[in-house]
Parts: sequence; structure tokens; C-alpha cells
Amino acid sequence: MARHLITSAIPYINGIKHLGNLVGSQLPADLYARYLRSRGHEVLFLCATDEHGTPAELAAAKTGEAVADYCARMHDVQSEIAKGFRLSFDHFGRSSSPQNHRLTQHMAGQLYKAGLIDEIIEKQVYSNADGRFLPDRYIEGTCPNCGYDRARGDQCENCTKQLDPTDLIDPRSAISGSTDLEVRETKHLYLKQSVMRAQLNAWIDSKKDWPILTTSIARKWLNDGDGLRDRGITRDLDWGIPVKRGDEDWPGMEGKVFYVWFDAPIEYIACGAEWAEANGLDDAAWERWWRTEKGADDVTYTQFMGKDNVPFHTLSFPATILGSGEDWKLVDYIKSFNYLNYDGGQFSTSQGRGVFMDQALDILPPDYWRWWLLSHAPESSDSEFTWENFQVSVNKDLADVLGNFVSRVTKFCRSKFDEKVPEGGNLGEAEIALIDRLTARIRAYEGHMEAMEVRKSAQELRAIWVEGNEYLQSAAPWATFKENPETAAMQIRLALNLIRLYAILSEPFIPDATASMLKAMQTNDNDWPDDVSAALHSLAPGHGFTVPEVLFAKITDEQREDWLSRFSGSGD
Repeated sequence: MARHLITSAIPYINGIKHLGNLVGSQLPADLYARYLRSRGHEVLFLCATDEHGTPAELAAAKTGEAVADYCARMHDVQSEIAKGFRLSFDHFGRSSSPQNHRLTQHMAGQLYKAGLIDEIIEKQVYSNADGRFLPDRYIEGTCPNCGYDRARGDQCENCTKQLDPTDLIDPRSAISGSTDLEVRETKHLYLKQSVMRAQLNAWIDSKKDWPILTTSIARKWLNDGDGLRDRGITRDLDWGIPVKRGDEDWPGMEGKVFYVWFDAPIEYIACGAEWAEANGLDDAAWERWWRTEKGADDVTYTQFMGKDNVPFHTLSFPATILGSGEDWKLVDYIKSFNYLNYDGGQFSTSQGRGVFMDQALDILPPDYWRWWLLSHAPESSDSEFTWENFQVSVNKDLADVLGNFVSRVTKFCRSKFDEKVPEGGNLGEAEIALIDRLTARIRAYEGHMEAMEVRKSAQELRAIWVEGNEYLQSAAPWATFKENPETAAMQIRLALNLIRLYAILSEPFIPDATASMLKAMQTNDNDWPDDVSAALHSLAPGHGFTVPEVLFAKITDEQREDWLSRFSGSGD
């Protein structure tokens, strides 16, 4: 039994996320965690809400809540939605937790001792109308490079050129629209990432098995002159983790907080401490996952994220970990994803365009979404959600292939042999050949799952379901029964055992359907089918079963057209 630490990119607190966010990190991480657990491995699967920074303050101001109250409420909302999608986190934490406060301040102290933090007096834009310094992305103006008039202070979305706020022509506050801005001096802390270029290069060079998407992004940032710059780790804000070096105050940093990009990844570790406390465990319980000298040297740590998060997780966060000089566990594998687009464009919160996680659960159960998103995961390139493709995939894969198989087998058996596994007949050549084909496919499925090849795993699982349908169609027990009831009994006994087998194999993708199938087969035996032949003899003659409710209802054309209209977006 191996030990696996899994984290998915932590979602920002301001609002409910869309399906692209879900498939870009949390859902494939859950797939992998569920698979590893089913194989008997020890898994710690962590996620949290990312709660600091200006966006949280502005979102709270819009609702009239104190920012702490807003974050607490939205954490509960996101937690419930995660449960709705059956995301099996061992803990869903908060970056505003006391554990993250202590650990972030501790890390800053260690980096300071290592000579990796500079105090820099810099010029930043101050909005007199808003009464605050404006972070880069809250300043808008005209790009000096391409003339785009809504460029942000950190980057122009039109030409992608990286900018400083002072580069913008006719700058204005993105909060109030005010042009009453001035440049003021303020002192901030900078992490000297550039000093660690060689160390980071060597570390990334050692990751020979990482996806091309991950390493190509990391190397671009590492070798680009604008990429691995020394980076500010503090901000002039009220909401955040107060700047300290360990337990000590930091002279000259009074009233400042750590920048959200610095404290958010540290929450992965702090979340482990939150998990231990929530379960009444001591520090040793979480340190064995996160500190190599406390046992984490035999842990495999895998991160899941969208490609936009890769630079922070391959460069900035490792710079913090390595720079601390302490025995923290570094990531072993980063599974990154491209973007999921929506029906010819992008998801848009402001325009109400696309399906968001709460809306998805309002119209269909989670397994429908889990199956489509994972079987269309944007691994090698961006992928696109369309209602027509969603309808076809759900109806063909879930309703026609898996659901129909379960329904036909159980209903036929009930009508001819009662609600129990029938006795009689021995396996013939067709059944032995089926077991051989299933064994090969299941071994291939395991290989794809272990390699985190999400789409290939889904394709192989569907092929395993198809094998059962094709066998049933060829064996035709309804016809065999007329001539040889004993052979028909053997065929249908094998098919009932296939339902149990399908439930076990399908659990990482569609856990609710798995629970329904196992309940119908009246068994809690969900041992992984290392021996496929033995697994297909698990339900013995006389074992009772029930005919389940329809596993998957088909999506109608009327439903598809209604949803297409409802989620098309209606402007600002």
C-alpha cells in the first residue's frame, strides 16, 4: 500500500465557479483520489478556499457584509457544492485559518533568515477617491503597446504584454472609475526568486515524467526575462495575513498583509494541519504527509490545476519551499489542464453565459456532469462544452450502454428466475473469451488511471461496459431460455456479476450510480477485480437482488433547447 497526497488548485472565494473550473482541477483530482482508495492505497486529498486579497474585499462590499463574514458564508456555499458533486476531500479548508496565518508568517521568517527577502521602497498608484492603494489589476487604462483601452495594470489582455500600472495611458480606478490617482511611495517585501533560478531549473529538469503542458509553461517562465522576477509578497490591504517574520513583528511593515499569491499555496500545507485538528489528531498526523523527516519522504504528492496556475506551482511556491531550507514535501507530479470553453466562446460570470456549478446540480444529478466533464477533459488542448454533445454523450454512454445493460439483465432475471442469482450451467467458450477480453481491458484501464490519463480512462471504461452489452446481445438469454434454461441461467448469472464489476470499476467516475448498482445487487463487496474470473463468480446462486430505478434518464430535445436558451447569456 502506497501513500498519496493529492491537492487541487484552491478556488477563489468570490462566487460560485463554472464547470471549466471544476474540470480543471477538483474533479480530476477526485477521480484519482477515488481510484487510489479503491486500490487500497492511503490517500490524503486536500482542498480549500482562497480567501485573501482585494477581490474578496470588493465582493463583500457589494453584499454589504464584513469581509470575514462574507468569506465564511461563501466557504460554506462552496463546500456544499463540492459535496453535491461528490468531491471526496478529506478536508476542505480555508486560507484564512489560524494554521495558515502561523505557517505563512513562519515561512516568511525562514526566507528572511535565508537572505531571500528584500525590503523595497516602490511607487504604487493611490486612488484618492477610493482612499487606498490599488493593486495592479484594479487599475485600468490604455495599453502603450497596442492601444487597447481596457488594459489592466499587470497585463494587457489584448496583446498579453506584461505591464506596470505606471505604464498605462490615462489610468483610472477599476473600482470607482476615478481618474484622481497619484503615485505614492510605499515599502514592500520582495521574494528574491531570481536568485533561485539555477535551483529551480535543476528541480524541473529532474521531472522527466511531467506532462508537456506543465513543463513547457514552467520553462517559458523560467527562461523568459520577464518570468522569474523578484516578486512582491506584501500589499497595503486590511484583509489578509498580517506581515510578521515568525512570531516577531516586522518593523516598517505595520498595517500590511501578505500578498494572496504568497499565502494561498502555503494553505495546502496548513490545510493538512486543519484536517488533523478537525479529526482530533496531533501534529504528527499531518507532518507525516508534509515533512520529509517526519515520514513524508515515502509520500507521492500530486497536484491538479488549470494551466493558468502552473507558473505559481512550478516556480513561486517551490521557491518558497526550497528557500525556507526546511524539510517540506515538494510536489512529485503536476497534472495540468487546458481550458473548457462554452459553446463557441468563454464562460462569463458577468454575462451569465455558461453553466455554473450550482446551476448544474439544479438541473441534473452529479453523475451526468462528472461523466461528461471527465470523458471530455481538456488534457492535450482546450475542449468545448455544447448542449448537443452533452446530450449525445449522456444518452449513448450512460443511458444506452450502462443503464440499459443493468435494466435488461435485472428485469429479465426477475421475470424468469425470480429476484435471486440463478443456478445452473457452466461457463462456455464465449464466457471464457469475454473474461479474457475484460481482463485485458481492465488492466489497460488501470494503466490509464495510474498515469492520470483521464480521457483514455473514460474511453476504456466505456469499452468495458460495451463488452457486456455485446455479450448479452450475442448470448441472447431470452432466446436461449426457450431451448436451454440452464445455459440461460449461467448467462444471466454472469451478467448479474458484471453489474457488480461495473459498479466497482465505475466508482471513480460515477459514484452515485455505483452505490445504486451495489445496493441493487445487495452487496457491500467492492474489492477491486485483480482476478476478473473470480470477481465474476462473486454473487453466488441464490444471492438476492432487486431491480433498481432507472440509473440514467435520457436528456430530451426539449430539455436541451431549454438549457441552451437559459444559459446563453443575456449581456451585462
